[in-house]
Amino acid sequence: MAAPAPLLVVLLGLTLLPLLFFPGAAGEVGVCWGTNGDNLPSPAAVVQLLKRQSITMVRIYDTDRGVIRALANTGIKLMVSLPNEQLASAASSPPFARQWVQDNVAAFYPTTRINGVAVGNEVFDMAKGLTQQLVPAMRNVQAALAGLGLDGAIKVSTPVAFTALKKSWPPSEGAFQDDIAQSVMRPMVAFLRQTGSPFMINVYPFRAYLDDPQHISVAYWTFQPNDGVVDPDTGRRYYNLYDAQMDAVRYAIRSVSPGSVRASVTTQDAGGNDDDILLTSSEIGCSDWKIPKKHCKNFANGLIAHTLGASSARAKHTSGLLDSVGAGAGATSAYIFALFNEDKKSDDSERNFGLFYPDMQPVYDVDFVHGSGPVTPAPAPASSWCVANAGVGDARLQAALDYACGHGADCGAIQPGARCFSPDTKVAHATYAMNDYYQRHGRASQACDFNGAGSIVYQQPSICDPSQAASWCVARAEVGDARLQAALDWACGHGADCSAIQRGGRCFDPDTKVSHASYAFNDYYQRNGRASQACNFNGAGSIVYQAPKIGNCQL
Repeated sequence: MAAPAPLLVVLLGLTLLPLLFFPGAAGEVGVCWGTNGDNLPSPAAVVQLLKRQSITMVRIYDTDRGVIRALANTGIKLMVSLPNEQLASAASSPPFARQWVQDNVAAFYPTTRINGVAVGNEVFDMAKGLTQQLVPAMRNVQAALAGLGLDGAIKVSTPVAFTALKKSWPPSEGAFQDDIAQSVMRPMVAFLRQTGSPFMINVYPFRAYLDDPQHISVAYWTFQPNDGVVDPDTGRRYYNLYDAQMDAVRYAIRSVSPGSVRASVTTQDAGGNDDDILLTSSEIGCSDWKIPKKHCKNFANGLIAHTLGASSARAKHTSGLLDSVGAGAGATSAYIFALFNEDKKSDDSERNFGLFYPDMQPVYDVDFVHGSGPVTPAPAPASSWCVANAGVGDARLQAALDYACGHGADCGAIQPGARCFSPDTKVAHATYAMNDYYQRHGRASQACDFNGAGSIVYQQPSICDPSQAASWCVARAEVGDARLQAALDWACGHGADCSAIQRGGRCFDPDTKVSHASYAFNDYYQRNGRASQACNFNGAGSIVYQAPKIGNCQL
């Protein structure tokens, strides 16, 4: 994390950025999972906390094996980091970058859903001597991913310190520091645009408030109602400091983009699309060391609601000036810093950024599904669903399906052999994924856009419910007849009705251990409510989601 910036550097700003694939979709909010403490819970316990909180993405500052393995098979997206200490090696040696990617990314993907590599952290601020090596290191890591066919799923970027801007107010004059603007930022922006990777920026609005509480109101930086602040050059009114910060970043990006026009933000509000780089807040948070917890709570929940799209961009013209009401970060993803209070950090402020104490009790209540506060939209109807629009065609449905599954929807149930794989059609699978994404994003209307491929309905459609989908328990032939016989005897002796597999019974044939065990296992499994443990049988049973048929006997 960078040191506090002067007031002129803190008043940064943002326009509405179009999403890389679906401009109507909302952003996501994750957490920075630091481990700089000696009293933190185990990775396995932390993963359960992430699940309970519906946190769908995580950033870590290294490649901790315990953390990466704990996130396996969870669907939680993970950004790993190549630390500053290894930056020079990655920049100068493509073989080093290839080995690093093989050992720290490819070895765990896709079991662990790694979706990004952060190359270095705040290099311009924390490791200035490595500044010129940053982009070469990013290119070598990208090339290593491409060599393994992973560059489509895993993106390469670098978290940039907020102080990389020399000017941030008014936002429309946002610009990078002279010593990095052309030599580093220009090629970096070109690299990010070429690879479809996000521009990552670490921003801390609360620091601006601490620097100048007389001129920056609590309401302005915590997403509470306020009169806003106007950019005198564009007439754009900002109702929260976060939008102002991010807007200056975007203008700074435009200022170094080859061939780009440094258009005003109103171009975007009018439907323009001159930028194709997605902004991500790679760190954003609030330390409650000098800030009341209630302010940090309002900020965190306001940020979540804002980012998830609860605050849609609405524009109106007043006296010839664009007055953007609630515009901002709906298309910008963010990682809240940090998951825990970490007792080995350098000072009291750094030790008090956590959303949770080390015992996993909340420092204050945060709702990762909806957020809260004035930016929360009007409540959605009691029940609504998102369904696929078959009329857009399979290609657009597949794109929407891929986007939903790649941005937080749990698509495990529609994989081959899973509970909701059937019917195996684009419409059915897209509807399942889009609705899961929609529900996870609080049923915000823009969370069912998918570039026109989704529609909201208010009568329950026929969408597979994994908890209700039919399933069966069958025997695993590979364990051998002895284990199958033992499991068969156990099932028949503990409640399964095995009369049909007795000699002369309707399911006696085929007279094999696998057939008889499958019948007994499934009868026991169904009688015990299809609980997963009711199909264990010491490893001899397996759950399937398509009705098995053994001989003439349908289970």
